[in-house]
Amino acid sequence: MVLQHPRKNMGIPLSVLDLVMVNVDGSPRQSMQNSLNLAQHAEKWGYKRYWLAEHHNTKGIASTATSVLIGFIASGTSTIRVGSGGVMLPNHSPLVIAEQFGTLESLYPGRIDLGLGRAPGTDRMTAMALRRSLDAEKEDDFPNSLIELQSYFAPPKHENKVRATPGEGLKIPMWLLGSSTFSAQLAAMLGLPFAFASHFAPAYMDAAIGIYRDRFQPSETLKEPYVITAVNVVAAGTDKEANRLFTSIQLRALAMIRGNHTPLQSPVNDIDILCSKTEKHAVDQRLKYSFVGGPTTVKKDLQSFLERTQVDEIMAVSHIYDHAARLRSYEILSSL
Repeated sequence: MVLQHPRKNMGIPLSVLDLVMVNVDGSPRQSMQNSLNLAQHAEKWGYKRYWLAEHHNTKGIASTATSVLIGFIASGTSTIRVGSGGVMLPNHSPLVIAEQFGTLESLYPGRIDLGLGRAPGTDRMTAMALRRSLDAEKEDDFPNSLIELQSYFAPPKHENKVRATPGEGLKIPMWLLGSSTFSAQLAAMLGLPFAFASHFAPAYMDAAIGIYRDRFQPSETLKEPYVITAVNVVAAGTDKEANRLFTSIQLRALAMIRGNHTPLQSPVNDIDILCSKTEKHAVDQRLKYSFVGGPTTVKKDLQSFLERTQVDEIMAVSHIYDHAARLRSYEILSSL
């Protein structure tokens, strides 16, 4: 696995995490087209990778068929790495994932990442509909499924009775994703790179990264620990404009705190009048690692974050209602 990269002005590579959010007045098709357009721009602006996240039965998120969308984005770009951030392995047979990503790697060689998560990415009822059984939901099954998946990518062996074709013998970078400490421990033990979901689970970030680095065991594919952290970024021409755009993200977080899933709402002038102080505090805690403002503000705050955490890569999540404003946010970030 080669994790070398061109350095950005901030001294760190930048990437994109996309849930293919659907606007309240939009459609999945439009969101997918916007995602392709963003990926094409991100490639031009020097972003390293473009990941799509698996979610199910969630109004406003159109990244359910993650492998299909990876192929769509990869087909419309030429150099940026494209992958999953992540595929929720408990929802799938390891063999199916090996075949799907073996197909993607065969079509787009050297550009595919396989990020894997342990959570279902949905509610219990939908998990049952996906898996037909919840037996695979047990925590102990994830490491076994991961090892089985790795075996399908291993070089051919005569004793292998079940093979992934395509997939066998392909060197597809495999990442573990986490929002707690479990996957950090497993990634360290197996010598895999680790990506943490700081954009919605900030409370466990420091502990997870610390455990991963302290316990990391070098592997054939990775000699030193490598950490990506996903954070919310909303950059605009001014702090005031960015803070208004950010209210779309706050409104979605507020809806989730209230137990609802809604499409992405248009920004509002004052988020405080739409929620109680307790709810606003919960939103702020959930979105703790959000970098919002004009270029100077975002750069200053991100640099402070990088100095403290020493992560190897930033993956920006920017759920901005207006597509042009979203493009502009990623363009500003790339120039910092």
